[in-house]
Amino acid sequence: MTRILVTGAGGFIGHHLVADLKRQGHWVRGVDIKRPEYTTSAADQFLLLDLREPANARQATEGVEHVYALAADMGGMGYISSHHALILHNNSLINLNTLDAARASGVKRYLYSSSACVYPEYKQTDAAVTALKEEDAYPAQPQDAYGWEKLITERLCTHYREDYGIETRIVRFHNIYGPLGTWDGGREKAPAAMCRKVATAKLTGQSAIDIWGDGQQTRSFCYIADCLDGLTRLMASDYAEPLNLGSDRLVTIDQLADIVCDVAGVML
Repeated sequence: MTRILVTGAGGFIGHHLVADLKRQGHWVRGVDIKRPEYTTSAADQFLLLDLREPANARQATEGVEHVYALAADMGGMGYISSHHALILHNNSLINLNTLDAARASGVKRYLYSSSACVYPEYKQTDAAVTALKEEDAYPAQPQDAYGWEKLITERLCTHYREDYGIETRIVRFHNIYGPLGTWDGGREKAPAAMCRKVATAKLTGQSAIDIWGDGQQTRSFCYIADCLDGLTRLMASDYAEPLNLGSDRLVTIDQLADIVCDVAGVML
């Protein structure tokens, strides 16, 4: 049994990760500024802490061996693209404090959750997105403040491993989806937003839904169970470089809408 901290444990991936680690037999502390919205946490201990405060980060990391650092001020593209200063400020504090507190507490392994947003915008302008390789992150040109902070914290994790010996792992999430996730308010991801729009259309008798762009943008989506398997495998591995975690199947946004409509029994 390993004593594990999951930050961002009130969020979508964090909540599922806590439950998965408990099923594996570990002792788990969850930390977030909010509890999970749709069900209770499986954590042995759940602390409501704001990790922008260094003392809270030290409390969170005390007595644990592994840290899954998922805490972030984030959301869907609508939120990310309109809150640059706030996101860069909040996430910088969260990650600087948590990583240094983990070092000071003697944490052995630290997994940092990065994002596909670290990749240059110029590699993603074509609607038919090509698969992004890990080395494509440089020369750096993320599209927004969220991506810049993620990329800088990746470098910070690498240097903490080199200078202080803490075994850091870096995962770049690509569109993770599944149950018990945010579905409205601007912080939801594309699959949840699409499901909400189709469900609303079905309930209200609408004949159409709004889709950003021309619908031909291609994306890959990874189910939460596959994501969790990848996370625990990466944490246990000897691989210290950034690693993409997602699906290799690309679908257009129009195709995503068709899939949701088919499941919901809606004709639009």
